[in-house]
Amino acid sequence: MPHSFNKIWIHAIWATKYRVPLILPRSEKQIHDYMREQFIEVGCPVRIINGMPDHVHCLFLLNPQKSIAGVIKQIKGSTSHHINEQNIIPEKFAWQTGYAAYSVSESVLEKVFIYIRNQKQHHAKKTFQQEYDEFLKLYGFSNDEINREQNG
Repeated sequence: MPHSFNKIWIHAIWATKYRVPLILPRSEKQIHDYMREQFIEVGCPVRIINGMPDHVHCLFLLNPQKSIAGVIKQIKGSTSHHINEQNIIPEKFAWQTGYAAYSVSESVLEKVFIYIRNQKQHHAKKTFQQEYDEFLKLYGFSNDEINREQNG
């Protein structure tokens, strides 16, 4: 085959450090817009970014020349630097070290998009920890892996 083709959609989730609710409505759009610019800069088109004050969900197309870990490290680092440099929020901003990232099939892309778009309504019924644990189980992580994650 003379050409290489890939199209890998990623649903990534990560939280603010200690899950402190720092992404408030007054700064949310500015933060998400900057994140979108950073995704574009690394060659990863974004379908949607949304979240809650303590975490963010991103649905993006992975650049075939990049690793998921590298992209997320770049986005998290540049975003936290920008937030602090521009004093977008009064406190010092940082993300937690870890993240979750899942591949998304074209057949469920719209479903994931809607899920991310409706984060505010979704979290009126479920905490971030409940959501995160459900994702870990849904994607086949063992109870031992889940317990290690919860216990640091």
